[in-house]
Amino acid sequence: MFQNEMPYDPPDQAAWSHDGIDGFASYKVGDEVGHHEGWGLGAYCFFNVNPAIINAHGFEAPTTPGVQFHDLLTVSLGGVGTIEHVINDTGGTANTSNQVVYLLSYP
Repeated sequence: MFQNEMPYDPPDQAAWSHDGIDGFASYKVGDEVGHHEGWGLGAYCFFNVNPAIINAHGFEAPTTPGVQFHDLLTVSLGGVGTIEHVINDTGGTANTSNQVVYLLSYP
């Protein structure tokens, strides 16, 4: 089980970006990892200093059969800020209009 709240106070998107990616994964499995399993993971955002902030994904992992996730969740607390995808480019967007997104398994 893993639960994480992203920093509340990124001042702007440029400060909350790296390598051309908006934001940072709350939980990242290294690209070289061949076997990993995660159960019951949640990533939350509440970007109250700048609600326009976007985080590309809550979780990041290599796409390989040995790396698996179960029961993932992303939440935009109060709809303040956006998490575009649950893991990598998979899963819906958590934002003002859809504050909670579940993903039962990945890949």
